[in-house]
Amino acid sequence: MPALRYHALIVAAGTGIRFASETPKQYALLDGQPLLQHSIDRLAAGMPIHRTYVAIARDDRWYERTIRSDEKITPIRCGGATRAATVRNALEALVDVANDDWIVVHDAARPCVDRASLARLQRELADEAAGGLLAIPVVSALKRADDSGHVAGTLPRAGVWQAQTPQMFRYGILRDALARPGSDDAVDCAQAVEALGMRARLVPGNPNNLKISYPEDMVLAAAILATERGEQR
Repeated sequence: MPALRYHALIVAAGTGIRFASETPKQYALLDGQPLLQHSIDRLAAGMPIHRTYVAIARDDRWYERTIRSDEKITPIRCGGATRAATVRNALEALVDVANDDWIVVHDAARPCVDRASLARLQRELADEAAGGLLAIPVVSALKRADDSGHVAGTLPRAGVWQAQTPQMFRYGILRDALARPGSDDAVDCAQAVEALGMRARLVPGNPNNLKISYPEDMVLAAAILATERGEQR
């Protein structure tokens, strides 16, 4: 029986409205490289990736100009109206992927995912039927707001985790989950898989695996990379 393979799928089709830039945030420069390039390199260095697919917008005009060419990396112009639609479109475009192969879905705007978390994800999901995701327990108080911006209630945080990426699922399961009616509204792959009645495993991640949403997040990401460089000396 052939060994199962890991296929990376990096979602990079967003416009980054909150980032307030004319350039989509996945192409914003961090330490001289686009965020997307960092994410590609991090996955390749931390997992045995067979091939990397990058889901970009259909009218993307930055990818070829800014991302290093590599025969193991394939851009797919498949951006949809939602993140889930983009992932579904990308999965439909894949070839030579077995149903039990792993699809490692990662946000282009998470440039600081660490090797230890990636190794833990691979190790802890090895025997899972469906898959799972990196996540961290919520430690801050959670407030629900009303329409006027006032606190309407405090939510219990016991057992609540903040999802990260990568999220890793068997190809056949993720494809079926995203083919279901209404799946375009899923906020992440794990929610789509939940709708199949399957439970994704939570794998402890790292708080440094932040998602770049606002310009000020770039300062924190740069500090994380600088700290890593210092630890490696």
